[in-house]
Amino acid sequence: MPPRSIIIIPAYNEALSIASVVEDIRSHSEGHDILVINDGSTDSTEETAGNCGVRVITLPYNLGIGGAMQTGYLYALRHGYEIAIQFDGDGQHIADQIGALVAPLVEGRADMVIGSRFLGEKTYRSRFTRLFGIKILSGVISLLIGQPITDPTSGFRAVNRTVIDYYSGSYPDDYPEPEAVVLLHKAGFRIAEVPALMRERQAGNSSITAVKGLYYMTKVVLAIIIDMMKKISRR
Repeated sequence: MPPRSIIIIPAYNEALSIASVVEDIRSHSEGHDILVINDGSTDSTEETAGNCGVRVITLPYNLGIGGAMQTGYLYALRHGYEIAIQFDGDGQHIADQIGALVAPLVEGRADMVIGSRFLGEKTYRSRFTRLFGIKILSGVISLLIGQPITDPTSGFRAVNRTVIDYYSGSYPDDYPEPEAVVLLHKAGFRIAEVPALMRERQAGNSSITAVKGLYYMTKVVLAIIIDMMKKISRR
């Protein structure tokens, strides 16, 4: 019997894309439960997701991706899921790749798997400043943890039961994906990457502008250096 798994979709003002995201998952990746974390949206994200017939948890105000994902991990832990998959609500991820993402978990080769848009067939396009920031973060994290990580900001990732438990009790705030990788490494978990194609956003705009991106990159680099100095272990 395959491990019981849940797809967690953090969504903030994604009313224009959330229905197509849910439909893509249902069409190409059967056997996974779906949970939408409505992160204090001011549009109709909650109603639209609810009309799709999936479980929706609405946060009272916007906590950011970190708070939304930790809510999802807590739900997964309390309901006995063995695998949790992060799948962003903006339509960039492609559901038919979920099988390849979770395979290293099912085979026992990793505790977390990141879907990297910079491995395999490289079709992802973005602004130079954004790509430059990702490359800087990739280089810093790879150097610090002694393992190549090509896409530390990817929102397409999967974790096993032990990481669900760990993240339920400790997960970074703000834009947490890069820092979450470092914390997991420090706690002794195994991290792997697999190739993943990614589309352009299906609707809306990214909240990270060029100026915000520079600030974000600087802040995250400092945070992960501090994380490497901490004594971190599994609970």
